[in-house]
Amino acid sequence: MLLGKLDKMKIHAYTRPDFSPPDGSPLSVLINPESYTIQYRVDYNDEQAQGTSQPSVKFNNIPAQDIYFDFVFDSSGVVVEPSLINIGIVNPFAETANVIDQIEAFKAKVLNYNGDIHSPQYISLNWGTLLFKGRMTSMDIEFKVFKPDGTPIRAVAKCSFRGHIEEDLRVALENSQSPDITHQHLFSADDRFALLTEKMYDTPDRYLEVARENRLLSFRKIPTGTKLFFPPVEK
Repeated sequence: MLLGKLDKMKIHAYTRPDFSPPDGSPLSVLINPESYTIQYRVDYNDEQAQGTSQPSVKFNNIPAQDIYFDFVFDSSGVVVEPSLINIGIVNPFAETANVIDQIEAFKAKVLNYNGDIHSPQYISLNWGTLLFKGRMTSMDIEFKVFKPDGTPIRAVAKCSFRGHIEEDLRVALENSQSPDITHQHLFSADDRFALLTEKMYDTPDRYLEVARENRLLSFRKIPTGTKLFFPPVEK
């Protein structure tokens, strides 16, 4: 039976949010993940007005998607691929890096603090039809197999990443200043409610409507930190 070429997942790291150019060579995983999960969410504002029987569910935003992977690190000389389930292929001549070194190389790409950008790096995951751009949000490492002296020879890293969209692409996909979508604003001590309303709608005439939408008792004494919602313009 003729098998197709086995392509390893590659992880590229970037120091710039526009994902160019790559920072160094990509890292190829030792063993491709058996599966991955992509999570999409939609957030709604479902605050319920006093005296009403049901909340008014209004669209708030679409958060970045999350993706979840389990990565395997192994230095036992036994490589197990999804296409060879329950079959161990032993290579006595393999000189695979030890598990700790594999994990440290992985962390250097996706997790470690980069002093040049004062944060972990941006990354892309490339495998088959998948091209995911974002940043790592968590990693739990489970050490599973050990030598007699306690040295780990197999570990599984349960990782989650959050999507990140390049700013110019985001701006192209949405007109963030449009009054046709609901906006929210965290009220600060320097804010003036009427000026905020005028800036959003290019007219000061909508402040009473916005005050009712936010159930404000007084738009002259709004507590700092109040989340204000500016409803879309009726067409």
